[in-house]
Amino acid sequence: MDAKILEKNLLELIRRTSSQLPRDVVEVIDKGWRKEKKDSSGKYALEVIRDNIGMAKDKSQPICQDTGAIICYADLPQWCDERLFVKAYEKAVVKATKIGYLRQNSVDSITGENSGTNLGPGNPTFHFHPVKGKSLTVKMMLKGGGSENMACQYSLPDNRIGAGRDLAGVRKCLLDATLNAQGKGCGPGILGVCIGGDRGSGYIAAKETLFRTLDDVNPDKRLAKLEKQILKEANSLGIGPMGFGGQTTLLGVKITHRNRVPASFFVSVAYMCWAFRRNGIVMSEGGKISRWLYES
Repeated sequence: MDAKILEKNLLELIRRTSSQLPRDVVEVIDKGWRKEKKDSSGKYALEVIRDNIGMAKDKSQPICQDTGAIICYADLPQWCDERLFVKAYEKAVVKATKIGYLRQNSVDSITGENSGTNLGPGNPTFHFHPVKGKSLTVKMMLKGGGSENMACQYSLPDNRIGAGRDLAGVRKCLLDATLNAQGKGCGPGILGVCIGGDRGSGYIAAKETLFRTLDDVNPDKRLAKLEKQILKEANSLGIGPMGFGGQTTLLGVKITHRNRVPASFFVSVAYMCWAFRRNGIVMSEGGKISRWLYES
């Protein structure tokens, strides 16, 4: 694998992820805009969002000034060495930061120093999976700090909200999380949810669900029903875009589950803002991109 070609492709992936929202997200935002009442604050907020989306794409500029934490998932075939990939990706991140596709957004938690390159312990975050196939698949997400601040985790039973250890209790958790996020986290938002797991694996799985498209249907019928129910109920709360009121509080709900130990029952919620920046590529060993995963 030519490292320079890999770096070039990864730089283009970063550019598109930062400046272009996926097709499924744009469609749901447009649908919400059509539903909001004429001359309402909610409709105006979505009009500004739609203008923002169009301008960012046309100018290849970040959709949001907070280009967020850089999260990368890669399915590595035998021909792609993990160390080679990390080196190429980090070079692409540094170049993207210099060009302006990414803001200088990585701060040392002890000293407060900004590296200016977006490199440092834990940033970018990599998740690697070996695969038998011949193609390299890379998915990335840019997750803003405002939305990350609204992530939360419940330990059931939770007497505060009357949530027991069942799907009815999970429902109460998700509506509570939506209510607490109103006006924060740059709504309308998307909930990525994991039922079960431990505290760490639950949050990881919750974020992973955000790689699902908003128009897909959960293969687990129980969770598909719950996703649909939460989306309907959350959008009837009247919170609306940016907390200004209206019918578009959430754009989607994606739920998965993990086994747990009997003593624990966690519900982990990864909140994503309307600037739902994710994209992905499928690439051959020769460096040809055969498919963009979230583009029409």
